[in-house]
Amino acid sequence: MDHSGHGTMTELPPFTLEHGLQWSADPFFLVGCLLGLALYLWGVVRLRRRGDSWPVGRTVAFVTGVLTVLLVMCTRLNDYGMVLFTVHMVQHMVISMLSPILILLGAPVTLALRALPVAGKGRTGPRELLLALLHSHYMRVITHPLFTIPMFIASLYGLYFTPLFDWLMESRTGHVAMMVHFLATGLVFFWPIMGVDPGPHRPSHLMRMLQLFAGMPFHAFFGIALMMAATPMVESYSHPPASLGIDALADQNAAGGIAWAFSEIPSVVVLIALLFQWYASEQRQARRKDRAADRDGDKELQAYNAYLASLNARGN
Repeated sequence: MDHSGHGTMTELPPFTLEHGLQWSADPFFLVGCLLGLALYLWGVVRLRRRGDSWPVGRTVAFVTGVLTVLLVMCTRLNDYGMVLFTVHMVQHMVISMLSPILILLGAPVTLALRALPVAGKGRTGPRELLLALLHSHYMRVITHPLFTIPMFIASLYGLYFTPLFDWLMESRTGHVAMMVHFLATGLVFFWPIMGVDPGPHRPSHLMRMLQLFAGMPFHAFFGIALMMAATPMVESYSHPPASLGIDALADQNAAGGIAWAFSEIPSVVVLIALLFQWYASEQRQARRKDRAADRDGDKELQAYNAYLASLNARGN
């Protein structure tokens, strides 16, 4: 294989579990993931020390999400992702669909707003900057469905089926930039849908489900297109290293199967999370009504009973 930037990959041994889990860290993702974990755990510890609680489930979700990023970008999977379409597609699906969902379930923005100290009157600190960003016009645009859904779709069709993909694959830097884009696109797509952290858009639970199902079918269609293709469609993976003994078309068809199957997994996870959130929201609303009724002596019920009594009096 003579593509620029792939020369060092031509002598890779056949891919096995043993080779796939050797440490081969990408510095950018390694530093970013470790920093993210450190800041999140600092926030949790800060809340605990002042007597505030933080759900363990959120911590587990966030840590697991970051670990999935480390798995696909900081092990030998990243090396094989440069030469095998199937491995690259696993990276893409995990980092754009599974990792963002888990990270968002960890509610990192909510944690930051609770853990960061208030700067004080007339001063600007990290918490104030974060609030300003959340309320900015920029955030309203990039988290709006008219932006997130087309971007989510364009990350597939506008990348893999154009020369842009091969240009990015000419170097490891381009490959990393592509993965950063996938992660960012997944985060802004699922953020309004998950609804855990505060954001510019707070659609109803029904609208969140519609947004989810508006984007997922395109992943399935993309996978089917790769599975049904009679010739390699992506030049960067048209000549796998001979040492791997893998046919390019078979590798592409398998990559399509991965993309098709992965479109179902996040849909189920997000749908379950939305149903639980919907149920919890209804329970909170019911409790608020009960408390309001206790405070005012249930005036609404008394008024309704008086109305029924007046109707009865008229009848008599």
